Amino acid sequence: MNGQNDIDAIDDAVAAAAFRRLVRHLQHRHDAQNIDLMGLAGFCRNCLADWIRDAGYAGDKAQARAVIHGMPFDEWKDRYQSEATPEQIARMEESLAKNGGAH
Repeated sequence: MNGQNDIDAIDDAVAAAAFRRLVRHLQHRHDAQNIDLMGLAGFCRNCLADWIRDAGYAGDKAQARAVIHGMPFDEWKDRYQSEATPEQIARMEESLAKNGGAH
């Protein structure tokens, strides 16, 4: 194993369990705004929804977002999403530029 490829050596069941734990953690941490996740890490809950669809999830975009958010996205947005500040948007744009197309 050589670092970057180590992730491919993880058993799929182990990787799936870790992914589910990450999603449950994000479902619990509503205070972690998507815009802040984007600004820090270049991905958010909506990205995870896109990624499960890219990986073969049969549901549509709304269904994938509901899986990740733990409720329909519009409901999550109404309950937990705050208005993004110009600073948050700038940080997100800077962070996304670091993704190099790997979003």
